[in-house]
Amino acid sequence: MAPPVGALRPVTPLGILTAHLDHLSQLLDEAHDLDPAVRPLLHEARCLAGGLDDYLEECTTPESPALARLAHLTRSADWGASDVGSTGGALEAEMLSGHVEGQVLKFLVRASRARWVLEIGMFTGYSALAMAEALPPDGKVVACEIDSGVAQFARQCFTESAQGRKVEVRVGPALATLGHLAAEGQVFDLVFIDADKPGYLDYLDAVLEGDLLDPHGLVCVDNTLMQGQPWSVGDQTPNGAAITAFNRAVAADDRVEQVLLPVRDGLTLIRRVPGAVDPTEPLSGDRTR
Repeated sequence: MAPPVGALRPVTPLGILTAHLDHLSQLLDEAHDLDPAVRPLLHEARCLAGGLDDYLEECTTPESPALARLAHLTRSADWGASDVGSTGGALEAEMLSGHVEGQVLKFLVRASRARWVLEIGMFTGYSALAMAEALPPDGKVVACEIDSGVAQFARQCFTESAQGRKVEVRVGPALATLGHLAAEGQVFDLVFIDADKPGYLDYLDAVLEGDLLDPHGLVCVDNTLMQGQPWSVGDQTPNGAAITAFNRAVAADDRVEQVLLPVRDGLTLIRRVPGAVDPTEPLSGDRTR
């Protein structure tokens, strides 16, 4: 059975911290010899951590009805069922980008005056639709998704939105799709990477080396905090190790400059270093070379 809507496991550093504080509070409730100063401090820490996400949502522009509907359908689906998804990979509602991150992406699309957007790793299409909502009428999102079942789920959701027509879904391994897009001469103003974590470095290289990114373009990479694994104690999962290696590689890459933002599970913004492009060159008009 699918979990109740909203009953999602914590998958961000802040969510995991809040869950740990809740557990610690339960343990301390059973303690008898406890310094009386401990409980108020713990309560304050729990309020600071546990209330932040709700406050961010409250102070962020609301999501559109179409995005809210897509999120509800995603959180209500039984991702363990045999008829949802087709590749056998692990799928879960927690993979959804969500309200605040969706609005961040919309903001970046508008601020960068992007017309063509590339998404590597679509899932059910929340972030693709969010970015499509920010595009001009002639704009387009090309979304790469390896799972044909999930792609069909997203396409159905897109039909319920007038902005969904701006999203073109390409099904297949992302590196192969990127090769096809490069061969077609496609150029994108903004690229969002949110696919399998061990593939992140290859995807970024394919975007930069394949000239898929406009000289003034922006790359956004999701999950670059990976539940706190890159800096916290304990064993890393394969995804945690992959993100740790990716972050180190990007920080050492002299082709780019970057900033890691603590949005949800981490969002890294990457662009080519100033001087690598001609600052007088206008933003691209044609979408093919």
